[in-house]
Formats: sequence, structure tokens, C-alpha cells
Amino acid sequence: VVIDASMVLISWPAVMLHSSSSSLSLKQVSVMKGHDGAVWNAKFSYNGKYCMSGGHDRTVRLWNPHTGLHIQTYKGHSYEVLDLAITEDNSKFASCGKERSVLLWDVERADEGTSRRIRAHDHTINSVAFNKSANILCSASEDKTVKIWDLASRNRDPIQMLNEASDSVTTVIVHGYEIVTGSVDGCVRCYDIRMGKLRTDVMHSPVINVSLSNDGNCILVGCLNSSLRILSKDDGTLFRTYEGHTNSKYMLRSSLTYDDAYVASGSEDNKIYIWDMVDNKVEQILSGHHKMVCGLMCHPSELMLLSSSVDGSIRLWK
Repeated sequence: VVIDASMVLISWPAVMLHSSSSSLSLKQVSVMKGHDGAVWNAKFSYNGKYCMSGGHDRTVRLWNPHTGLHIQTYKGHSYEVLDLAITEDNSKFASCGKERSVLLWDVERADEGTSRRIRAHDHTINSVAFNKSANILCSASEDKTVKIWDLASRNRDPIQMLNEASDSVTTVIVHGYEIVTGSVDGCVRCYDIRMGKLRTDVMHSPVINVSLSNDGNCILVGCLNSSLRILSKDDGTLFRTYEGHTNSKYMLRSSLTYDDAYVASGSEDNKIYIWDMVDNKVEQILSGHHKMVCGLMCHPSELMLLSSSVDGSIRLWK
């Protein structure tokens, strides 16, 4: 599917035929500081009670975002940490970055270091993702590949490699038997691993982030032309385009709120932009960070945002 920017709304999934009924009024409720340098990413745990962050200082940190309390620091990376993934039971996490290895950790056994180190790629690893049962891990790299790892095995080789991209793969997400990737080559790729099928949607701009709607029906795509797009996961139909933020140079994260009512993204102008998903109007712009906002994730069950920035802070908005 080739996506043309002039395409208009064709048909929304039924669950999305709603617009927000009231204006947003999110406010900053906590600021977490402790990293030395940029915090490239921050993720909520699956229950939303805790969060983890990874940054330029080569550490991963565990926080209570609701109080701002720093709980634990995980050291083991030799280079900066770009992404992390947390299992659904919140007991383990994976982290990756510029050292070409994926590090696996037990959350409660930080003093023992990593539980496993996978020498995964030949270049920087941009993204990692677990499947639901956390026995499979996917890693996406600047080496143009996504590799799939069986964590129940100690085999050093991946069980499968996806090498269709012609440039750096920036993001990977796993949803059931499907894997969705975004690449600097301008493509979103949807792999059905069980059926052995691949669909490629062409964005005509480098793709720097992909995430799924919470109902699993749509893909939110962040592109390096300062636009976000919502596509149908089933056939790649373009539903909406969101503009207003600045994203022309760096890999910034974007996310949908828990009820799929709003789209949120970091921005190179140090702000967070939030759009009504259906009306694609900017509902609120959040200010507080002093430098580019690169990490962003919406809370899994409440209207909250977690952001991280080159200014070295993580912030919770509610």
C-alpha cells in the first residue's frame, strides 16, 4: 500500500467513531531526575504503577512516577541505552542501545547484574519488544534487520531474521502472531509470522516510530517530516494525519492514550503535543522540558503521559 498525504478519511473502525467530549487539561505532577545526560526513552510497567528509563549515562532506572521516587539503578551497558521493553508480569525487562547486544534483566535481582546478554546485531539496536508470554524477543537494528529470539533456548542464533528493510529499522512491536516494524527506508511492514505473509505500507518519509492502538486495530506512525499518521493494521488504509509538532531530525516517540481518544508525541521544540484522534486537532501543548522531548508513553489504563527528554528528566503528566 502506498500512502498519499492527500488521502482522506475513508472509514473508521466502529470503536473509534467517537471524539473527546471535553478539553484536555493535563498538568505536570512529578519530575524524576537522576540520569546524567539525555533520557532517550521511558516506559510504564504494564500495570502503570512503575516506570523505567534508559539514557545517555548507560543506565536503566526504575521509578515510582506517581511520587517521583527513584527505586533502583541497573548498570551493565557500555554505551547509551536507547530502548527497553518490560514483560507483562513486570518481572523482567530487556534493554538495548549502541553496543550491539540486548541485555536481559530480572527486576528484583539488580545486584546480580544481567540475567543474559544476547550478542544480537552488527550495529546499534534501536528497539526491543517481547511477545505476550515473554518467551520471544524481537530486536531491531541499524543493520537493517529484525531478529527474533527464543528466550527459552540458550541458542546464540535467532530463530528468524526479517531482512526486507533497505535502511535502519527504528521500531519493532509484537501483537499476537504479528510483528510491525518501521524503517528509515520509509516503510511500515506488517509481518504475519504464522501465515508467512508480509504487507508493506510506503510512507514516503523515514519512519522513526510505530505503535499500536489499544484495541489493536490501528498503527500510529511517526515520520521524519513532522507528521503522525493512523493506518488500519488490516489493510494499511490511511485514516488521519496529525501535524503541528516538530520532528525532522531525531527519533521521537509517540503514543495513543489508553482509550484511543488522543494521540500524543514528543517534539524537537521541547514540547509535547496532544491531538484529538478523530478530529486531528491539537487539544493541548505541554511545556516543562527544557530540551527536545524524545521519549513518550501513555498510561495503560488512565489519562496520563510519561515523557523523557534530552534535558535529563522524566516527567509525569495527569
